[in-house]
Amino acid sequence: MNLRQMEVFRAVMLTGGVNSAAVLLHVSPPAVSKVLAQAARATGLTLFERVRGRLIPTPEAQQLHAEIERLWQGVETVRDISRELAQPRQATLRLACTASLAPFLVSRTLAQLYQQVPRLQGRVRVVSPDLVNQQLVQHESHLGVALAPHDHPNLETVKRYSCGLACVMRAEHRLAAKRRITPADLKGERVVVSPETTPFGQTLRRAFGAAAADMHMDLDCISSTTACWFAQAGIGVAVVDQASIAGGQLAGLAVRPFQSAEKLEVQLLRNRYRPMSVTERAFAEAFDQVWKAVM
Repeated sequence: MNLRQMEVFRAVMLTGGVNSAAVLLHVSPPAVSKVLAQAARATGLTLFERVRGRLIPTPEAQQLHAEIERLWQGVETVRDISRELAQPRQATLRLACTASLAPFLVSRTLAQLYQQVPRLQGRVRVVSPDLVNQQLVQHESHLGVALAPHDHPNLETVKRYSCGLACVMRAEHRLAAKRRITPADLKGERVVVSPETTPFGQTLRRAFGAAAADMHMDLDCISSTTACWFAQAGIGVAVVDQASIAGGQLAGLAVRPFQSAEKLEVQLLRNRYRPMSVTERAFAEAFDQVWKAVM
């Protein structure tokens, strides 16, 4: 007997008739009768006898049913597991992300994912872009979300996004009156930047162009989020990636677009030699929705 024949035979044994079994299995009575006949031929047994219009199982059918019931517990377990894997309510997701993406984009994405997977076990590590690669290559994280990550042959980009630059300053700063900030506007200002040795720092130098010679770039920090803290303290103007200020969470600060052709790249990464799980794909889809909603 194959699995379908066992299922139909079991349904008839449980319900006591072909019509009732058909209702249980959501099929027609002739379909049940056909499979039941196939099961009888497959086993070489007489499984039922009709007495006064009712199907009565033979002793052999009773014995066979007892064995199938034991087997069916395993079948139901497989079905439950496959449903759980396809639409998980409990799963583990390990993320590595860069600092500017954690406060809003990654946190909002995880909040959305927890609605789908209430018992998700989340592990988030906020690290530098090169350490995002290390986390993925060494299988310490399932997915990486990074601003300007370094290329690695073992990593694959799941999704790729482009974002521009923005200026952040205290609301009373003279430049807050402008709708858009140009490099020339920053002449004579203390500008909080990223170290020139980083990809983001190099992007800023290209964006500033010749105007950089007249800026006071005597404070640098790795994270755009940290640069915003210094701007909030009144130290100067921070020029940051737009992804780091998504969601408008900077209380007391003015945010203005920075006029430049320079773009930064945000990537959702995975180890190309490790297939993505259902939960990881759900995170990627949720991140895409959050990005499109605020960027």
